[in-house]
Amino acid sequence: MERSLRIIGIGDEGPASLPLQSLAWINASGLLVGGERQLDFFPGYEGEKRIIKGGLAQLADELDRETRDTVVLASGDPLFYGIGGYLAGKLQAEIYPNVSSVQHAFARIGESWQDAELLSVHGRSLRGLAQRLDGKAKAALLTDADNHPGAIARYLLDFGMTEYRAFVAENLGGETEKTGWHDLAELAEQPPEAFSPLNVVILKRDAGAVAPVWPLGIPDEEFAQRKPDKGLITKREVRVLSLAELALRPDSVVWDIGCCTGSVAIEAAKLAPRGAVYAIEKNEGDLANCQANMRKFRVDLTAVHGRAPEGLETFAAPDAVFIGGTGGEMRELLAVCCARLNAGGRIVLNAVTLENLHEAAQAFEAEGFETRMTLAQLSRSKPILDLTRFEALNPVFIVTAWRREEEEANPR
Repeated sequence: MERSLRIIGIGDEGPASLPLQSLAWINASGLLVGGERQLDFFPGYEGEKRIIKGGLAQLADELDRETRDTVVLASGDPLFYGIGGYLAGKLQAEIYPNVSSVQHAFARIGESWQDAELLSVHGRSLRGLAQRLDGKAKAALLTDADNHPGAIARYLLDFGMTEYRAFVAENLGGETEKTGWHDLAELAEQPPEAFSPLNVVILKRDAGAVAPVWPLGIPDEEFAQRKPDKGLITKREVRVLSLAELALRPDSVVWDIGCCTGSVAIEAAKLAPRGAVYAIEKNEGDLANCQANMRKFRVDLTAVHGRAPEGLETFAAPDAVFIGGTGGEMRELLAVCCARLNAGGRIVLNAVTLENLHEAAQAFEAEGFETRMTLAQLSRSKPILDLTRFEALNPVFIVTAWRREEEEANPR
């Protein structure tokens, strides 16, 4: 008879949160695996107890070699930001969920949660949280000792998200359960020790609160700029065309090289809120403006000071690369971008001179990339007395490139 592996969700109430069948499986098993607190719920267990230590890869390897019937205890729903998803992908296991902490928390405030943004910052960076929360009426966050309720409140205030109130629920279902609503300003003053390590945060937008909305194609004048109207920003119309050529997905990893004010990086982050955006700029003044624009438009991306291609080695491999400026290093820069680009990815380059267009075409050809080129010749209406005229913008070449071998499989 084959041994069994069951992953069972358990609540803070301990065995009282489990159905009789789950308790029977636990008592009949030869190995019980879980966190120390979870294992302490079963002082009379007769088999071997094993505290989860090390990484999940090590645990999966140990369980794969195990010959005894085994139960793994997990908090709440093992498949909701829990160990169940990883283990089920590696091993044959039966999974039995319990009520998750998020379900408990929404029940405490009598609020439906099917339309909430569900996130975890447990063991994760807060980076990118701003664009995932922006515009959401409600959200739930699983926290940890570093990303505790006070730290989350400070983060939200840094991005001007004052329209939210926070409901903090601690030790849900346990004897020391504690819940309450907080204003973000008050919550931001709280130290980590003010809350139990076991907590979940619900964010709810105040009724009637008006948050800024920035649809695709943010007007140029809304961005902080070093030299307005002097060409140091990718103009709105060219920006929209370039973003369309990047063909971003919600989880795309994007590079913006020569980001200047950050206009392309910021709009890319809004189009790829579950991905990651990396930007590099050689001018410190422009980088400061980029960081100010990030806060204004509620986008949290990685923006660094440097002259590409130096510094790109610290970025995750991209699905899309936008190049607004090469700084005279086009050949070397494109070689790095082409080498690092993920399968199916695109590179979009803006050029304003024939010489740069020619050099880009040659460089992409040498790297085995196909290209498509668009010349954007645009004009904007301007008042003249009681009449209207058109004022031309500088022509811009938009070069889109992709690997030649991917052309047949993925028609562009």
